Amino acid sequence: MKRDSAPVVIVPDALKSNTVKPRFDRSLASSLRPDPLIGLTERSLFHEPWWLDATAGEDWHMAVVKSGGEIIGEMPYTLTKKGLWRVSYLPPLTRTLGPVIKRQPAHAGGAEWVHRLDVTRELIAQLPRCAHFQQLADPLVSEAEAAAFALAGFKVSVQFTLKLPASLDEETVWNRLRRNTRNHVRRSSERFVVQEIADVDTFVGFYDSNLSARELDNIYGSAIMRRLLTEVLRRKAGTILGSFDNDGSLTAATALVWDRANLYYILATRKATAHAGAVALLIWQAMKIARERELEFDFDGVSTAGILQFLSGFGGQLVRRYEFEYMRVDFALIRGARARTRKLVQAARRNDARQADDSNPV
Repeated sequence: MKRDSAPVVIVPDALKSNTVKPRFDRSLASSLRPDPLIGLTERSLFHEPWWLDATAGEDWHMAVVKSGGEIIGEMPYTLTKKGLWRVSYLPPLTRTLGPVIKRQPAHAGGAEWVHRLDVTRELIAQLPRCAHFQQLADPLVSEAEAAAFALAGFKVSVQFTLKLPASLDEETVWNRLRRNTRNHVRRSSERFVVQEIADVDTFVGFYDSNLSARELDNIYGSAIMRRLLTEVLRRKAGTILGSFDNDGSLTAATALVWDRANLYYILATRKATAHAGAVALLIWQAMKIARERELEFDFDGVSTAGILQFLSGFGGQLVRRYEFEYMRVDFALIRGARARTRKLVQAARRNDARQADDSNPV
């Protein structure tokens, strides 16, 4: 794909020469720390029915709790078959779910956490019996909901994402970048141009081709990715950006989505030969869009030490996300046996390869 003539953004000149090391600001961490009593009180983007329709089709359902005819709690979940087993996982491209619980009236009298625990228990009672249930919860899901899942026999663990608050100005955010990250962004702004990509097929084709070059498959499914991003753009709930080299060729791209509170850095891809700064420049532009829309910026989780090392250079703060999991014993035993079998097969193949090398000396 070739770029058009007009760029979206480059690094502002006023910020290029600033290399002052910022002092630690405790207000940044406190502004992102979830209130243990509030919890998630309204749907995130990933809770929206249209999002779930696009990613899960007819395989998603909703647990609902009402009081006096009014919905006070809900929790989406999927239900699919994995061989002979019924399982419930997050739909493709859906980063978090978890309970959404309306705050109790001010005159209710009881503690808010007790209200949230009780409603979560009622939601859990509606979840289907399945061999394996696993769901990562929105960062706002509180300790009360986590306690309810733990008391119901679920394993409760913690994962993390990085976030930036909506209140920081551009200069402050720039100063918070790690020095080598600033250098990547600054140098990349002189070489690459960031532009919107209006065609979903262009992004998905680029995404898939980069995976193919690495002999990998699209784990989300190209059709699902295409369907979701088409709906995202139609609803103006996100955008797709590309980083174009000085010869006009597309070198890296990202898909961003947002709701009323957060902008999510949800998908990114680059050519195997692309300069690392091409992605850094896209993230910088995504952070700028988040500031303009007065949204918190969610870096979409940290799954490896390498990803954490790279993303931490952009100045975000760690925020926890609860994960709720239940696994039936028979399912766990079979899954464990299959995992052990895979390891034995892989070890046998490696051994065969070594023997073949030994029998064919150069």
